[in-house]
Amino acid sequence: MEDRPNALGRTRVKQALSGAVQPGAVLVRGWVRTVRRTKNLSFIALNDGSCLDNLQIVVDSEAPELSDLSRLGTGACIEVHGKLTASPAAGQPWELQARQIRVLGGADADYPLQKKRHGFEYLRTIAHLRLRSNTFGAVFRVRSALSFAVHRFFQERGFLYVHTPIITANDCEGAGEMFRVTTLTPLDPPRNSGAVDWSRDFFGERTGLTVSGQLQGEAFACAFSDIYTFGPTFRAENSNTSRHAAEFWMIEPEMAFADLAADCRLAGDFLQYLCRYALEHCAEDLKFFDTHIETGLLEKLAALAEAEFQQMTYTEAVKELQGCGRAFEFSPAWGQDLQSEHERFLTEEVVKGPLFVTDYPKDIKAFYMRLNDDGKTVAAMDCLVPRVGEIIGGSQREERLDVLEGRMAEVGIAPESLSWFLDLRRWGSCPHAGFGLGFERFLMYVTGMTNIRDVIPFPRTPGNAKF
Repeated sequence: MEDRPNALGRTRVKQALSGAVQPGAVLVRGWVRTVRRTKNLSFIALNDGSCLDNLQIVVDSEAPELSDLSRLGTGACIEVHGKLTASPAAGQPWELQARQIRVLGGADADYPLQKKRHGFEYLRTIAHLRLRSNTFGAVFRVRSALSFAVHRFFQERGFLYVHTPIITANDCEGAGEMFRVTTLTPLDPPRNSGAVDWSRDFFGERTGLTVSGQLQGEAFACAFSDIYTFGPTFRAENSNTSRHAAEFWMIEPEMAFADLAADCRLAGDFLQYLCRYALEHCAEDLKFFDTHIETGLLEKLAALAEAEFQQMTYTEAVKELQGCGRAFEFSPAWGQDLQSEHERFLTEEVVKGPLFVTDYPKDIKAFYMRLNDDGKTVAAMDCLVPRVGEIIGGSQREERLDVLEGRMAEVGIAPESLSWFLDLRRWGSCPHAGFGLGFERFLMYVTGMTNIRDVIPFPRTPGNAKF
């Protein structure tokens, strides 16, 4: 947040505590965290979301203009005119001597965020209010800062920002786990030979919420060279794990004239840039996470920010896993996806740092990934990091028309359903590559939070679309 007073002359708590404003008369507004009363004085801890710490408001309980605040409690929203002065108490350098207090919005004793520890599961039930807690204040300040950093990284490198469609007729992953978008009557839709007649739907065909902006991103890359998307994506996967949400945000760069090696370089640079940005611009909140959420968080981020990324092929990784003597829950086998336990073993015990695993079997990867010369593997990459495993997935895209048509036939995708995508290979094709980073997954890594529901403002999960 910026350090200038706003147009109304209000001073942010962050400004007051940092010494960004001169001592003297100021106006602050915010929400009461706690009220502590002595015989002659009351002490209000005020927070406005601008930083983790509260500003202490000192109130003379005997002053007539302040005497009606005896019932002021946690959760109330107040406006305070007063004198900012050096604090004689330990813990913070400044306090505000109140001269006038106005209650903007009261809060009764039923306010659910009283001064005690609340579990994250309970806080999810009051997602509209959990934002006022220390943990979630820190989470969403970091989310805001890193959202800006995403744009800054790509803009500094000349990438074009693209808004790809949320409603689409294409299933990028071919997984069939899309949310349907329709205006047809669900109880009695129009039919043709017994099947739903999607031609009579709003868009004239079957559509859904996007699972990725990649395909449209490729079209832009074939005109602007380097582009990125950063927007909401959706998966209708009935999963209740701590790592899955039905609505989440994806960052997807796409580069023309790039191969798999260039893709890996950009992904590594991107991760390290975001880590360095967080360490520099979110120090107070990251220190909170290091103390209360994940011990060693700061050390972890600093290590990734300066690490050298190692690389091995999928075949080499499977060989390493099979020969290590470790008993895994899922036995590693060529042709099977690597599990989280495999990925963490490779990063934490084999290379002891971040790792790119490349050249996966074609049968476990998407149809659009470039087929390697061996005919069995594709030019795909996953970026693995300690404590998490996969954090980025990407590939060089298949730019050869005949090969792409063959891959689509293998997996049962009708050419006419992606005729425009094939046109990109028909007219002015070029080598190109890209990757995807789930923003919430990365936020979990940066903050140490262990559930994706706690790094997105209002989570959408199976059975839950509240708020």
